[in-house]
Amino acid sequence: MNKASTISNSILQAAIESQASDIHFIPQTSDIQVYFRCNGKRTYHTSLSKKQYMMIISYYKFTGKMDIGENRTPQQGAIHYPYRDQTYSLRLSTLPANNLESLAIRILPQHNIHALHQLFLFPYQLQHIKNWLHFRSGLILLTGATGSGKTTTLYAIIKALMEDNHYQTITLEDPIEKPIDNVLQVQINEKAGMTYDVGLKAALRHDPDIIMVGEIRDLTTAKFAFRASNTGHLVLSTLHANSAQGTIHRLLEMGIKPIDMEHNLVAVASIQLLTLNLSKRANQRAAILEILEEKHIHHILHKEKFIEPFRFDHLRRKAYAYGFIKSP
Repeated sequence: MNKASTISNSILQAAIESQASDIHFIPQTSDIQVYFRCNGKRTYHTSLSKKQYMMIISYYKFTGKMDIGENRTPQQGAIHYPYRDQTYSLRLSTLPANNLESLAIRILPQHNIHALHQLFLFPYQLQHIKNWLHFRSGLILLTGATGSGKTTTLYAIIKALMEDNHYQTITLEDPIEKPIDNVLQVQINEKAGMTYDVGLKAALRHDPDIIMVGEIRDLTTAKFAFRASNTGHLVLSTLHANSAQGTIHRLLEMGIKPIDMEHNLVAVASIQLLTLNLSKRANQRAAILEILEEKHIHHILHKEKFIEPFRFDHLRRKAYAYGFIKSP
């Protein structure tokens, strides 16, 4: 285990120094290749022998409280890793492949939650999000691909809501990514029977002003989120969709009724991250947003023509014209 710990520390510390969001261990015929995802791009870091990798994966399974003897089914685990006076939450995921298990590690810094003004490329889009802080009820959805910054934005909104108010706020997360002061954060554990559905029902009995649902994954969770927003609560959540309009179509496909969306869905922001081409912010990323508000949602549900206020292709061209990015 000592040798495995040494190899693990070397890789983890290199990933953190590179500001990587993920580490991928990919089994090959002769070795295991290790990649970092930095600013959305996957780059080769090093390779391990199969013997080294078997030690590493056993080490991670043991420390992440997974089943060391199980290699035929996917597993998930979590580790807290301290480095240079900071703590990182490591989300571990194994996947059987090529007669060996592949391992992916998501690196989640625990030391800070971004402020809203740090996230967005265009100030006028930030102002739209700030306007949403005045909602007292309804459902706000953040959508986008994996790694687009949905949860980061969700945490920043919660932080902004809590700064000047004393709201009873409850989050339901799988996993809890970062601690938030004065917020009740509930860890979803489906194996133990703590599902989103169970958690939402229990949360409503705690007199919440705000409920954050980490992710809407199925119709049951979606229906409950809409029902909670219809009873005087502000509900924030995320959903996988490629565009703002696509969010509406995804909800319809899931079985949410148009009337429920029209009455309760108050705002949608679909997020994409752009890598900036600026001397002061080189290799940093900022978000652009496709935004829908109540009037736009009404037009989509009633199949009425309207001009979308923001589209990703237009926003990328604008970012390129201002010199923020290398190409649209």
